[in-house]
Amino acid sequence: MTQQEVRRSADQVLSLAPDSVSRKAGSKLGVPGRWFDAGCSREGVVWGGGSPEEGAKGPVGEGGSGLADPEAARRRAERRAERITAGAAELEQRLADLLRSGLATAERSGYGLWEETAARMVDAQAPGLASRVRELDSVVASGPDWPTRLLEECALLHLLSRGWQHRERLPGPLAATVRTRVGLPSAPAGPPVRDHWLVLAQYDLTDPRLTTRRIWLYGIGSGRTALVLSYGPAGRAPDLALPVGLALDAELSAHAGSGRLRATLGERFAAPAPATVRPPGVTTAGATVRYGEALRDDPWRESIPVTLDDVVPVPDGDGWQVADASGDTALPLVQGPAGRSGLWRLVALSGGGPVTVFGESGHRGFTPLTAWAPGSGEAVRL
Repeated sequence: MTQQEVRRSADQVLSLAPDSVSRKAGSKLGVPGRWFDAGCSREGVVWGGGSPEEGAKGPVGEGGSGLADPEAARRRAERRAERITAGAAELEQRLADLLRSGLATAERSGYGLWEETAARMVDAQAPGLASRVRELDSVVASGPDWPTRLLEECALLHLLSRGWQHRERLPGPLAATVRTRVGLPSAPAGPPVRDHWLVLAQYDLTDPRLTTRRIWLYGIGSGRTALVLSYGPAGRAPDLALPVGLALDAELSAHAGSGRLRATLGERFAAPAPATVRPPGVTTAGATVRYGEALRDDPWRESIPVTLDDVVPVPDGDGWQVADASGDTALPLVQGPAGRSGLWRLVALSGGGPVTVFGESGHRGFTPLTAWAPGSGEAVRL
């Protein structure tokens, strides 16, 4: 599989099944041992030979339903949209029932309440809705103010559900964002952009079924920031790996929706090379303004990529914050993928002085990912 193609998770592929019987049958085929001579073309056609009891070798296409057929794909898309609409309506009813009975019932019901609702969204082929529903369980156990946070998250779910049901009336970019948020796969849209892309950060997120690698890039010529995702089976690192601090001459194709931050890496013209360029930074107040502007276009966005310039990590009670060296504003620091060791690396690099830090800024605070010391120092992963 080339890097230009979109690699989908097992859940995303199984969600394309038209019914539970097909889903169950497909899940049995989703193991490497059931196939031989598997491969794919640059056009996206995949093939493989099943085991003798499963038939002869031949092209299977996406979802195992034969070669790509535009009419069949259109009908599948329509059926899936109908299922998602039904699931969104059911979710609306469940949220209304929760508010009618009182938020306190969520605490008494335990994890089963959310897991059962999330399973219904998976059946409706809306993995994005299912994921957000599962996160509600952690909100209930998040501290004394959990009812307020739960109400906020329920409101965002309600907004997303209504957005899907009225997506035809939304502006194009917002409709694309809604489709992505409910769990429909996105594809590159528009011509690729060739640039020297500085690798700002790279880290992995894992769950029981999948490893997701997030790679942040900054276009030295275009000034664009992009997120490239790569996936691998649970417990295994994805194939794509780019060294932080180096720049690569390559093409990127942006996806529609969510501010067009998501991108697919295309042709690479040279190996990554050292770069002394750093992305332009903003103050902590500027980062907050940017996050607010991003929420206007995508209310479900957890965070945005941002570079903070001339900031100092300082203690704040039991935690830490990153404060402007020449101002009076600060953002709370959130532990990054490396945990507290990343925080200590940032504090050691700073030594009490200003540094430049790239990370993700959202409603929980600022998650540092990479830092640069003053002068011409190299990028330090946090």
